[in-house]
Amino acid sequence: MSQSFDVIVLGAGGMGSAACFELARRGLKVLELEQFALVHDRGSSHGHTRIIRTAYAEHPAYVPLARRAFERWYELEQLTGRHLLTECECLNAGPPGSEHVEGVRASVRTHNLAAEELSGTEINRRYPAFRFPAEYRGVVERAAGFLYVEECVRAHLDMAVERGAHIRAEEPVRAWNVIGSGIEVTTDRGTYHAAKLIVTAGAWATKLLADIGVPLRVMRQTLLWFDIGSRGHLFRRDTFPLFIADVPGAPFYGLPAIDPNGLKVARHYGAPELPNPDGVDWNLADADVLALRPLIDEFLPGLGALRKGQVCMYTVTPDRHFVIDTHPGSPQVVVACGFSGHGFKFASAVGEVLADLAQTGATKHDITLFRAGRFAEPARQ
Repeated sequence: MSQSFDVIVLGAGGMGSAACFELARRGLKVLELEQFALVHDRGSSHGHTRIIRTAYAEHPAYVPLARRAFERWYELEQLTGRHLLTECECLNAGPPGSEHVEGVRASVRTHNLAAEELSGTEINRRYPAFRFPAEYRGVVERAAGFLYVEECVRAHLDMAVERGAHIRAEEPVRAWNVIGSGIEVTTDRGTYHAAKLIVTAGAWATKLLADIGVPLRVMRQTLLWFDIGSRGHLFRRDTFPLFIADVPGAPFYGLPAIDPNGLKVARHYGAPELPNPDGVDWNLADADVLALRPLIDEFLPGLGALRKGQVCMYTVTPDRHFVIDTHPGSPQVVVACGFSGHGFKFASAVGEVLADLAQTGATKHDITLFRAGRFAEPARQ
């Protein structure tokens, strides 16, 4: 295999696989390097399902990118003949003044999205599995669903290879350097050169992108599945929504039961921030279940015992927004990191953005919110 490429992509998770596919179908010579086996469970792109939603609480600026992501996931389904996305309505709920619910409303207003307001009592009546206080408020949107996360990554990788991309798994990157107008990447197996580099290294961006001025941290998270017993009819996707519950002190989310593992539920944030992935314990502990059980018993009473659990990672920025940009000191390097636990749904569109930046240094998509320079210290007077 030639050691010289148009673009090298570091990391073959959600974002990297999408970027590799997009570059390959544009006719570029691409190499993707992954330190683990392909479609592995030691990063942030596993756990069977991920929520995709349009009425975005985090900021209205995400909505156009979410719409584009839907289009690209549908296209990927057509290209591969695989079922990657299932549509399902999404409930956003919380007490009066909930930051999350207010954020959803802001996106609904800004982009004139279809949504329905419900009281806590109305939520419980429509979705009998829930027990929200009467004063709670909910916003239900139908432009939502869930992605089969590993299958999405696998589809992007397969389509990239079909279009000529070179993908090398179990080959950790030790360093990358700017050499003249291009870049050089060193791994355990060799040295590669390219005109451009895209770094989509997930939690390992804390090491590979330590010089971009973004204070990245890593957060260990757990995904848990609980037995639904004889109440299974309450948790099917025709009677139970995706949900994000902004409850005091411990926001959590869940997805309908779609297989014998039962109901998938997880906390959002609320875990210690680590300097890098080296400190992540990949073993599920009793404490992981005990941390979530009080929330389940209060808001989803009657769920049974734990059926399955997995550990994953968030790579977080201080403001919890993404970083998608060219490297501040090396314009031939494109960076995508800090997806802060809510990025996977956008992967199909982010791949397009990263390919644009690698080819021309610009993109038609508005990524102002995601610029790395927002963390730079203000100049001293």
